[in-house]
Amino acid sequence: MSTPDLNLLTTLDALLTEGSVARAAKRLRLSPSAMSRALARLRETTGDPLLVRAGRGLVPTPRALELRERVGQLVQEAEAMLRPAEQPDLMHLVRTFTLRTSEGFVENFGAALIARVAEQAPGIRLRFMHKPDKDSAALRDGTVDLETGVVGQAASPELLTQGLFRDRFIGVVRTGHPLCDGEITPASFAAHGHISVSRRGLDKGSIDEALELLGLQRHIATMVAGFSTALALARSSDLIASVPERHTANLRCGMHSFALPLSLPPFSLAMIWHPRLNADPVHRWLRGCLREVCTFD
Repeated sequence: MSTPDLNLLTTLDALLTEGSVARAAKRLRLSPSAMSRALARLRETTGDPLLVRAGRGLVPTPRALELRERVGQLVQEAEAMLRPAEQPDLMHLVRTFTLRTSEGFVENFGAALIARVAEQAPGIRLRFMHKPDKDSAALRDGTVDLETGVVGQAASPELLTQGLFRDRFIGVVRTGHPLCDGEITPASFAAHGHISVSRRGLDKGSIDEALELLGLQRHIATMVAGFSTALALARSSDLIASVPERHTANLRCGMHSFALPLSLPPFSLAMIWHPRLNADPVHRWLRGCLREVCTFD
């Protein structure tokens, strides 16, 4: 059996509601002849005359009366399904969003984001996941709803991004460290022990490249995977931690921060999501919350 034309449901609903070919045609903005042809197709498809002449008008058959309420409900549901999604009632919405970010991002912006979400949508729960790599598979398969990353480092061109803020690397040492007093030069910066931060365990990065251009080399005493760990070590030693300024604002309290005496370009951090969630009104609202938290930090 051939697949029925579902467009006929709208035509059937108009005919059964109006009880007239002419009025149904006017309602759907069709010509009376086009509506008559559609009625003929409906009769052939259903195996029932549906509307039969009685004097100067048309009356529904028992089959038509049986279908009238069901067809009307189906058409209304289909129209509602195809309309743009309405803004949901956030105060009564229950939903969990998974965000994949660096530890530093959660430690610096997580509390403010949770508070903002709780105020506007108390039934929404945020689940933060560590971001060990740039693989976008979790965004594609829906395991992750939103993540943050450096602009230009998204793993897949299909993903959507929006900038949050610009950041730069700074140096951080414990209070009382020898670098707290006096001018910090590339040579004095390189002369002390350093903590290298790399998720992949690399022992050299952009800071080492900038020093090499000046004929200098720093001594890396240890390597860690995260900025919070680097700051914890720097707080209780004479080692230097080089970390993103805005990412680590809350973690550097009580420590001495300084601009690196090197020419390093700033970088931009963005939120990243899959196109399937772009039109979701609740996901759009969550992106707005994250953007506002980062803007007003």
